[in-house]
Amino acid sequence: MSILTTQNLSIGYSKKGRTDIIQSRLNLQLQAGELVCLIGPNGSGKSTLLRTLAGLQKPMLGKTCIDDREIITLKQQEKALLIALVLTERIDIENATVYNLVSLGRHPHSNWWGNITDEEDAIIREAVEMVHLEHKLFHNINELSDGERQRAMIAKALAQDTPIIMLDEPTAHLDLPNRVEIMLLLHRLSHKTGKAILLSTHELDLALQAADRIWLMSAEKGVKCGVPEDLVFNGSFNRAFESKSYFFNASNGNFSMNYPMTKKVWVSGDKTRMYWTFRALARAGYAVVQDAGVHILVTESGWLLNDKSIATVEELLQELGTLFTDQ
Repeated sequence: MSILTTQNLSIGYSKKGRTDIIQSRLNLQLQAGELVCLIGPNGSGKSTLLRTLAGLQKPMLGKTCIDDREIITLKQQEKALLIALVLTERIDIENATVYNLVSLGRHPHSNWWGNITDEEDAIIREAVEMVHLEHKLFHNINELSDGERQRAMIAKALAQDTPIIMLDEPTAHLDLPNRVEIMLLLHRLSHKTGKAILLSTHELDLALQAADRIWLMSAEKGVKCGVPEDLVFNGSFNRAFESKSYFFNASNGNFSMNYPMTKKVWVSGDKTRMYWTFRALARAGYAVVQDAGVHILVTESGWLLNDKSIATVEELLQELGTLFTDQ
C-alpha cells in the first residue's frame, strides 16, 4: 500500500530570484512496511529530496501527498504525527539520558512538558527495547558510543509513532560493525512495525543487501525505482555511477577500479578464492583472458602457475612479475 506519493515533483532552490531545479517530474511511491534506500552520487539531490518529502522545504513544482493530504499544506503538529525525521546533525543535550531523549518523540501526541503518564512510559520503553538499548536507558547521552547514539535517535523516531520514518545518512559516522547493525535494525523494524522507512545513504553494498526497494538518483537521469537486483540486472547502477575511474561490478555488487591492464593471464579453478585472485591480478595490471599463454589454476590451498606450486598471493605476483619480465 502506498503511504506517500509524489506527483510531477520538482525539487531545488530559489536564490535571489533565480530558480535552481535539481530534479524534475518525479513520480514516486513509498510503501508501508518497506525499507527504501535513497542512493546517488553527490549533487544528485538526495538531501534536497528528503527535505522536500518531509515538508521542510517547498517543492519547485508538483506535490507530495501522504494519504491524499498534501504535506506542504499541513501544520507542523500534523506533519510530526505523520513523519519522524532523523538528521545527521549530532544531538547534544546537557545531562539528558536516553530516556529523556526518546521521550521527546512523544511530544507531538501529548504536548506534555513534565510528567509522563504510564501509557507514555510504556511506549518509550518499548521503543528503547526495539533498538536493544534498554541496558542504557538511564545513561547520559554523552556517555554513548556513536552507534548507541544513533540507535537512541531511531528509538526517538519510533516513540513518535508515525507511519513514516526518514533518515539522512544514518550510518555516516559509524564503523563497519555499527553500519551493518543499523541497516539490519532498520530492515527488521520496517517489517515488524509496518512503517515505511526511507533513508539516504552512500552505503551501496549494505543497501543492496538490506533494502526492499532502492530509489537510485542521478543528476541527469532522474530517479530509478525498483528492487535492488532488478536495478543491477538492467544496468541502472552502471549508468548512475558512470566513470572512467571505476565501474559497478554486477557480479559482486561492489565498485571496481579501472586499472590499466596490459598483461594477459588465464585463470581457472576454485571459485571461492578466484574472486580475490582476480582483485590482486587487476591491481597488478593483469587482464584475465581465456586461453591466454600464462595459466593460473586456483586450488583450495594455493595456486599453480604453469604447474608451479605457489602458497601466497604475494608469491604469485612476484612469480608473474619475473615471468613477464623474461618474456
